[in-house]
Amino acid sequence: MKALVTGGAGFIGSHLCQRLLDRGLEVVCVDNLVCGRLKNLDEFKDNPSFNFIQVDIRDRETLLSTMKGVDWVFHLAGLADIVPSIENPSLYFDMNVNGTLHVLECAREAGISRFLYAASSSSYGIPDNYPTEETAPINPQYPYALTKYQGEELVLHWAELYKLPALSLRLFNVYGPRSRTTGAYGAVFGVFLAQKLHGKPFTVVGDGTQTRDFTYVADVAEAFLRAAESNVTGEAMNVGSGNHFSVNRLVELLGGDIEYIPKRPGEPDCTLADMTRIKEALGWTPGVPIEDGVRVMLENIDYWRDAPVWTPDQIDGATADWFKYLGDD
Repeated sequence: MKALVTGGAGFIGSHLCQRLLDRGLEVVCVDNLVCGRLKNLDEFKDNPSFNFIQVDIRDRETLLSTMKGVDWVFHLAGLADIVPSIENPSLYFDMNVNGTLHVLECAREAGISRFLYAASSSSYGIPDNYPTEETAPINPQYPYALTKYQGEELVLHWAELYKLPALSLRLFNVYGPRSRTTGAYGAVFGVFLAQKLHGKPFTVVGDGTQTRDFTYVADVAEAFLRAAESNVTGEAMNVGSGNHFSVNRLVELLGGDIEYIPKRPGEPDCTLADMTRIKEALGWTPGVPIEDGVRVMLENIDYWRDAPVWTPDQIDGATADWFKYLGDD
């Protein structure tokens, strides 16, 4: 079996590559290294079953050549973060929507047997119900969430019309080793761990009582593998931890002082996945409690030594457009 992972040098993608290699597959990692890091591949880059190819998913001709002999395609490449998507929606549309179209068409032409898409729970916006089911209304609050959902719509349409065997996994608040250290402000673990390394207080948004469905990256990689091994197609499925914890609880596990900053508009007070569908269809359940996941991250905290150390003033500047466009005024 041969698998191709777009965005394979990224946070989740690198863990997925590692899981597929452990499973005995040949793995082709495709990444343009805009967000991904070669450092994320260090643990398995010399594996004879692994091949890294630097290419942008919008380069359809080169992308198609990488799919020769591929059985499974895992599409994780794309742009993340809220503020940059507000500042440059055209780029996000081009990468997350047009890019997904290119990957789909190459996969269809190559005759792959399974297509798995990394969707985002942010597409739900601010849900009415918790746990949130896949049938909940889609209400994206910013272009990143919108473009991830539009990519999912393409995937499911290709599954229906062209009979491409495809599934979409809506990921909830993924964390773990190799989570992003650079780029725009927003990834809570990267922000907090860099602050801890430098003895700075944790910048907690609002009063810290908001809860998140923190899902460990190894569990997410396993969910993608289960999805690839199944015969289920044409559906979207939530991938969460089975629980949710407050940001204050996260800070308690990390250990350190707190500095509270203004609550951001357009963010839910809670994220919590209803996982009935994925449990019944794929037999997948999460296995890593947050206490164990945070402990592993603290054991690997040096990874975040070169990450930016955000201060309240810097965060104010970085999130100005967030408040401008998502606020009530």
